[in-house]
Amino acid sequence: MGTPLDLFAAASAEGAWTVTEVTRRARAVIEAGLPALWIRGEVTGFKAWRSGHWYFSLRDKTAQISCVMFQSDNRGLPAPPAEGTQVFVFARPTIYDAKGDFQLNVRELLSTEQGGLWKLALEKAKAALRKDGLLDPARKRRLPAFPRRIAVVTSPDGAALRDIEVVVTRRWPMAELVLVAAKVQGEGAEASVCAALARLTKGGLDVDVAIVGRGGGAAEDLWTFNSERVARALAAVSVPVISAVGHETDVTLCDLVADLRAPTPSAAAEAATPDQAEVLVHLERLGERLARGLSQRSQRAVDRLDRTGDRLTGAIQSRLEQSRALLTAHSAHLEALSPLKILARGYAVARDEKGRVLKRVKQLPSGREFTLRVTDGEVDARVR
Repeated sequence: MGTPLDLFAAASAEGAWTVTEVTRRARAVIEAGLPALWIRGEVTGFKAWRSGHWYFSLRDKTAQISCVMFQSDNRGLPAPPAEGTQVFVFARPTIYDAKGDFQLNVRELLSTEQGGLWKLALEKAKAALRKDGLLDPARKRRLPAFPRRIAVVTSPDGAALRDIEVVVTRRWPMAELVLVAAKVQGEGAEASVCAALARLTKGGLDVDVAIVGRGGGAAEDLWTFNSERVARALAAVSVPVISAVGHETDVTLCDLVADLRAPTPSAAAEAATPDQAEVLVHLERLGERLARGLSQRSQRAVDRLDRTGDRLTGAIQSRLEQSRALLTAHSAHLEALSPLKILARGYAVARDEKGRVLKRVKQLPSGREFTLRVTDGEVDARVR
């Protein structure tokens, strides 16, 4: 229960509530206790005002509620509902302050005779999937660029499979198609499609991407792919999934949950595969770019080696010149220190038979033989 109502809390001096305060309090209580909800009833007393708003009542055998549907909400409908039409409305209960009337602010209106039951179930399933985040665009995965194996979940007897085979063979013939057969309409179709989708993850098929779908048909024929159970099974598949159900104008729950929605099975096959001709052209361009790049890199390397060779040659020549100059200086120094230079000035060196230099007179007794080294050779000598 909410906060107890103070029977004497009022703005007026008399201690009584004003009519405005009562209607506002009643509206707050009703809107807090009754959220927006789906209601079924019969349209009666319909009036369309010049403002574009619709006013009518919704009744059943024992009760009646006033309704308003503003122009911003009804402008998407093809026509106003006729008197006595059975409808579903999605509305928020409230109080109309000006008259103190309980009424419904209608946001959506569906005829029960024109697929309204189907659409109502679809909206409920969509709301449940959205609540669990399965319609979030952020969870969608990218398709593989070059698939090796493509699974196709569809009827083996349908035109969808043949259309996919034709497109894949033309665009990317190296891919292998793996048929995961399923019943796509009628009794048992929902369970069959769910089982096929489970095989993609648990059956060890080792596929890169999957296509789920069928050809066009009536809304009843496509209803299997509007099943919340099938949509959840599709969302649980471990590889990216393309949904291709019906024609371009048909949009199902599986389309919304899948990683990619294709308008037709043929379009799904194109989305799943690259065009081999385009890939070859791209590879040729990459080859040309690679060849140009290698040529440029090779030329830069050759230029760098040439510059390095020039610098190395210059460094070697400079080092040789420095070494030659140093050798010349050392040679001059050695030549200056050479004993032959001294001999050239008129000196001679006496040596005994063992080559030892005789420096003193006592080393040269009378009769001793020795060798005398002069500037241009040696002379045998004897002391007398």
